[in-house]
Amino acid sequence: MHQFDEMYAQLPGGSQFQFQGQSQGGQQQAQVQGVRGHYRTYAQWLARQSGEAMRARREEAEMIFRRVGITFAVYGNKDEDGAGTERLIPFDLIPRIIPADEWAHLEKGLVQRVTALNRFLHDVYHEQEIIRADVIPAEQVLDNAQYRKEMRGVYVPHRSYSHVSGVDIGRAANAQGGGEYFVLEDNLRVPSGVSYMLEDRKMMMRLFPDLFSEHRVAPVMHYPDLLLETLRSCAQPGAPDPTVVVLTPGMYNSAYFEHAFLAQQMGVELVEGQDLFVKDRFVYMRTTRGPQRVDVIYRRVDDDFLDPSVFRPTSTLGCEGLVDANRTGNVTICNAIGTGVADDKSIYPYVPDMIEFYLGEKPILNNVPTYVCRKPDDLKYVLANLKELVVKEVHGAGGYGMLIGPAATQQEVEDFRRAIEANPAGYIAQPTLSLSSCPIFVDSGIAPRHIDLRPFVLSGRQVQMVPGGLTRVALKDGSLVVNSSQGGGTKDTWILEV
Repeated sequence: MHQFDEMYAQLPGGSQFQFQGQSQGGQQQAQVQGVRGHYRTYAQWLARQSGEAMRARREEAEMIFRRVGITFAVYGNKDEDGAGTERLIPFDLIPRIIPADEWAHLEKGLVQRVTALNRFLHDVYHEQEIIRADVIPAEQVLDNAQYRKEMRGVYVPHRSYSHVSGVDIGRAANAQGGGEYFVLEDNLRVPSGVSYMLEDRKMMMRLFPDLFSEHRVAPVMHYPDLLLETLRSCAQPGAPDPTVVVLTPGMYNSAYFEHAFLAQQMGVELVEGQDLFVKDRFVYMRTTRGPQRVDVIYRRVDDDFLDPSVFRPTSTLGCEGLVDANRTGNVTICNAIGTGVADDKSIYPYVPDMIEFYLGEKPILNNVPTYVCRKPDDLKYVLANLKELVVKEVHGAGGYGMLIGPAATQQEVEDFRRAIEANPAGYIAQPTLSLSSCPIFVDSGIAPRHIDLRPFVLSGRQVQMVPGGLTRVALKDGSLVVNSSQGGGTKDTWILEV
């Protein structure tokens, strides 16, 4: 692993930085060598900080996050009363810095990719040209558990299905510092994490205001305004002053803080399924002043729970009649029902083909090379090389249902082998990508940890995004799993303006 390759270029002899280790006036004096240009000012500042001061700032951040209630529910981890545990997502004090030219490349690639994915979603629910052209096998789409036949022929404003897309980006480390960006995963259903992007920025500006006078950091705090603009632009025709609500499963959902945060920041109502009802195929919200018509629902509830009359009949999280109101054009649901067919891991290998098919362009951002286990030759290779590969369930999420071969025990490898043999279509595999690493502050000082990046792309009348995203950190030394549910943390992402 090339330590700190996001911040430092490789030096002769393999070392990437040298600390003098001398203390003067309580501050560690450091001589930093090989630092990448866009990190130079920050590295010089960091070298002047003492460990005591950094620890004090970290404790202050934890205290504020806890007081504000920025917690994350971890399913499967029970306290002694049997309830799900809530904890802070660890926040790292050292920002991840991306220069303007790299961000321009990323932004262009993300807009291209999300545009093609939205074209794909419209196509598979209407003309199905990509299937007729034999670019993607029909059964991969039409037999997919996330394909919702209820959406066939439904009008969707601006043909935007995934109004909020969270695209996970990784960079393969190389010896020169940095490396090529790859798309790791597309999240088009109910992507989460943007509230942590905003709160991380707010915290950094509170703790280190002097840093923002020394760096031209592009702003991200206007994201809620862009989100509201996107949602309002997607109201059905005939709603000149559309009413927007955020639909949450409730306070026990792992991302409830984010649901409440975004509703508050946009100045719209946060509602649960019981707060809504459908009459004459229109959706209404119960208020103290009587029923109020709802035009746009930013839903944070999965498809299966949205409408008990269509999907899961026992669900109490949605609203009966919602699908019918959507189909008749009386309400817009964001993200649209059925977007999951485009972010299923079995569809991921075909996204470069979608870009060429719909846009006539070569992909700007590449996929990670992927073996599709439903293909006999790919299956044979995967089974013979499990110890070297990362294997994922096609419907898995949050870092679950995944085998990281180099870090797995022999028993874990054999368990996965049996699962793949029993259901090859349920798995894909990829080479183990050595994600780039960035410095984080730990008790012993500064240490390298692997990171990825989740930018958020908004699609409505236009495709737009704020310059930045959520940088997720694998806190365990050597780990490649950055998911919050698996113990990962976050850090602020700085895009430097020219």
